[in-house]
Amino acid sequence: MIETHEFSKFVRQPLFMSSREENVLCELCPNNCVIKSGHFGSCGVRGNKGGKGIIPFYGFISALAIDPIEKKPLYHFKPRTKILSLGFAGCNLHCPFCQNWHISQNTDISGKWMQPGEIISAALKQDTPSIAYTYSEPLVHIEYVLDCMVLARKHGIANVLVTNGCIKPEAAAEILKLTDAANVDLKTFSQETYKKTLNGDLQTVMDFIALCHKTGVHVEVTTLVVPDLNDSNGELSKAADFIASVSKEIPWHLTAYHPDYRWNAPPTDKDFLLNAAKEAEKKLTFVHTGNIGFMPL
Repeated sequence: MIETHEFSKFVRQPLFMSSREENVLCELCPNNCVIKSGHFGSCGVRGNKGGKGIIPFYGFISALAIDPIEKKPLYHFKPRTKILSLGFAGCNLHCPFCQNWHISQNTDISGKWMQPGEIISAALKQDTPSIAYTYSEPLVHIEYVLDCMVLARKHGIANVLVTNGCIKPEAAAEILKLTDAANVDLKTFSQETYKKTLNGDLQTVMDFIALCHKTGVHVEVTTLVVPDLNDSNGELSKAADFIASVSKEIPWHLTAYHPDYRWNAPPTDKDFLLNAAKEAEKKLTFVHTGNIGFMPL
């Protein structure tokens, strides 16, 4: 219930939320949550208080760090530079294999409250040419991310999204106007798995990736290869076909999984991952493997 949380003192009008008598309809993502008063939607951060939409986690930062940009992973955007990374809480997907589940599937976590201007000041102080909105899903905090992005652009700082890409077209168009680069998770190429296991929608993610490319946003795609979920050669081949249909120049990161959260399959086999990358290279110009000890020089 909403009353159990300590919330932001910052005031911001929510976007993509509308009142329906005592309920609130959130149209940010395909979940289309109808939220009862005193409760939150599926993401855990967009709520209803007294029949009005609220975003009480506006400005809540669960992590703030300086990373190599390759860690996002982005290998073809401002390579060998540092990036200021900020994380949030909550997510509109509920992946049972989530590697950041402590912050994505939970809002009762430690962190601090920061105004958008404080984020920009931190980037300027650290002399980082880019800011990454990352770690957990940034787009469920679209209002805060937009406010940060506007200020970043004014100061010549690039905006980087690390996202599941599972938001509807109107919201996607709004955020991508201010986005310079994105790494988008293509978690599986099965609509059934997206819907039943992850609480998401494959077509929405495909559309987001295509829109990134169409609007001139530098886009790279990541697939965490999870045994017993998305690791068939057929499914990976279809994913490569889709990416190539948008552009053969889009880099694809095939990343090894390790057991975490609610998924106990063994870690991704290194040889399988390398072979999958080799096959994908027949269709795509840039294919990278991750979490197996390799990082480009």
